[in-house]
Amino acid sequence: MQESYEEIVKKLDLEDFISSFEAFFARPKPIYLQGDKAGLVPFIKELENIVFTPPPKVKKLENSILHLKKIGTLKLEEIFEFIKIIRYFSYLKSLNSISEDRLFYKYLQNINIPQELKELINIFDVSAQIKNGIYEEYDSLLLSISRQKTQISKILGEILLSNKLTPYLVDRQIHYINGNETLLLKSGFNIAIKGIIISRSQSGFFYLLPTEIHNVHQKISELEQELQICLYEICKKISSTLGKHILFLNFINKEFDKFDHLQARINFAKAYNLEFVTHKTTDKTIVLKDFIHPALKQPKPINIEFASQLLMITGVNAGGKTMLLKSILSSVFLAKHLLPMKINAYASRIPNFKNLQAIIADPQNSKNDISTFAGRMLNFSQILNTQDLIIAVDEIELGTDADEASSLYKVLLEHLLDKNAKIIITTHHKRLAALMANDSRIQMCAAIFDEVLQVPTYGFLHGSIGKSYAFESAKRYGIPSDLIHKAKKIYGEDKEKLNELIEKSAALEIELAKKSSILDLKIKEYERKKQEQQDVIESLKMRYAKEKFELEMTYNQALNEIKVGIKNKETSDMHRSINNANKILNAFKQITSSEHFKSQKQFKAGDHVRYGSQEGIVLAKTGKNNELLLIELDGGIKLKTTPEKLKSSRSNFYKPIQQSQVLKQDKKQKIELNMDKNTRNSVNVSLDLHGLRSEEAIDKLDKFLSDALIAGFDEVLIYHGIGTGKLSFSVKEFLSSHPKVVAFSDAPIQMGGFGAKLVKL
Repeated sequence: MQESYEEIVKKLDLEDFISSFEAFFARPKPIYLQGDKAGLVPFIKELENIVFTPPPKVKKLENSILHLKKIGTLKLEEIFEFIKIIRYFSYLKSLNSISEDRLFYKYLQNINIPQELKELINIFDVSAQIKNGIYEEYDSLLLSISRQKTQISKILGEILLSNKLTPYLVDRQIHYINGNETLLLKSGFNIAIKGIIISRSQSGFFYLLPTEIHNVHQKISELEQELQICLYEICKKISSTLGKHILFLNFINKEFDKFDHLQARINFAKAYNLEFVTHKTTDKTIVLKDFIHPALKQPKPINIEFASQLLMITGVNAGGKTMLLKSILSSVFLAKHLLPMKINAYASRIPNFKNLQAIIADPQNSKNDISTFAGRMLNFSQILNTQDLIIAVDEIELGTDADEASSLYKVLLEHLLDKNAKIIITTHHKRLAALMANDSRIQMCAAIFDEVLQVPTYGFLHGSIGKSYAFESAKRYGIPSDLIHKAKKIYGEDKEKLNELIEKSAALEIELAKKSSILDLKIKEYERKKQEQQDVIESLKMRYAKEKFELEMTYNQALNEIKVGIKNKETSDMHRSINNANKILNAFKQITSSEHFKSQKQFKAGDHVRYGSQEGIVLAKTGKNNELLLIELDGGIKLKTTPEKLKSSRSNFYKPIQQSQVLKQDKKQKIELNMDKNTRNSVNVSLDLHGLRSEEAIDKLDKFLSDALIAGFDEVLIYHGIGTGKLSFSVKEFLSSHPKVVAFSDAPIQMGGFGAKLVKL
């Protein structure tokens, strides 16, 4: 069971960091990316070097799109949200700093904004108001309203200057009551002015709306009603235009979110000087160089190489064990979601895990009647069979007897290790460490305590078990010395010595295991070299026997030719026989020399080869006469061997298609699928794999390509969708290895975009 990213964020103390990142979004959305994240890495690298203005704040448009589908009329502010997105993509397409060889340039060229929508951009100014000169009636109504408001100011000025009204004026200010311009007057004002009493002051004076002003307000109200009717007709017309392009609006709305994810990450990284860890890893080793957890105010950078399956962190209280655990899991979480972090990205490697789990907080809950230990057991029960998992457990024996817990957790952890889980745990208890220290899948790490200064250093010693320094920590936090002395007496010297023995024993086991592992590798290397020499000897013997046999056969054939000429006793026949014999010998010489040449030249640096049952790659030719080849196997082992020991790998024939081979599309060129007219009715030119499992989809794809080749198709279209990206990845892998696929690329937007592949056969 994978925790929601909100729960992980909270447990790893990343809430403020994520909140700061989300502020860079143009509109609110979850932080996780949809589809193939690896495919977005090149875009991030390109955008980091492009200067561009971040997008404006935009509201969610799903309801507006649904309204347009029902042929509804949008409000002016809703229309302007679409205009902002269209205007922003037009701005990106106009940037001169994006060269044509960039992936982002090609991506933008596939976003073809319809001309009708481009024209809508010119209707609005930057403040969402309709520009003057677009709609004559609308401009006329706005002008009339403006004149009436000017008339109000003029009338008020004339009234205030009236000598007849002066005796009744309390002051010469204009008082706004409920949006109406009123004068504050004394009683008896009826003689000097007519109007409507809006309210009375606490002093008993009257707030009067003059009749002339009231009449102007009525005219303005009528004009504004006409303006709203006019505005509705304008919105109706624009909504009708938008409705014609509903598919494009739906597409560009999603693309805006996709770009918003990228630009937010890039601008966030630039604002806080963060780096992206994008290096691909071939295993599950985590390498962190100068990583800093975002929650730390005065951080000490973390440097660790976590190559084993389980990292057991022991040592002093308040020495940074929990923060090391959170830091490792935080780096995996941030890298998984392509979020930048404080790290030396060049020297770091962070693999991807499908499932992340953090058992950190105390799960005790009185309301749900669950204890600390019961909560821990519930957490473990939910992830015991989870695949591709990284899990972090803080204070693993929390909540129950340490000795019983050690035995139980040993079994649980070994079960998870057998499931290839990556595990990080912290513990104060030596028994669990001692029980598991001799397991080669486990890596020990101890928080270091400065015994002279009596403080933790917040550093870590790898390959060691650390003491908890409970008594020293208690003293540092204010517990009186006499109480600590009594506690030490009760604890006893024997237990202290036992702890030291356990630590030394575990450290010794770890050291012996390392030496044993190194020795095993050396023995295997020796056996491999011995077998390699044996194979070379056998190969040379077979080659010698073959060449000897062929030489004897050729010699006998040439001799027979000469015998035939001698038997005929004719000089011309004898000369002919001798010439034929020479031809046979020369032909044999050429064949053997060319075969020798081929045996030396048939492989070159960079070729993929097969050595026994293993795949490898040729690094270089070596030996005095370049008679040997230096190869590196997939497991990382390098060795020298003769060409006869190697076979061509399928990888030489089914190499992944390079970027330069991907189908190129001109801006205005339409991509068409070419096929034989006689076969159109029998075989489809496209295949839809939506909803299929990877294995089933690949079977269908294999048959479809075979049928397409038989039908004589040059190009076909494969729909696989976006979804989680798993099906897309499987399709790419299969197409990369298919011998008849010349090239493939994402389809144009109108043919499926990232959810489809255009394949050239």
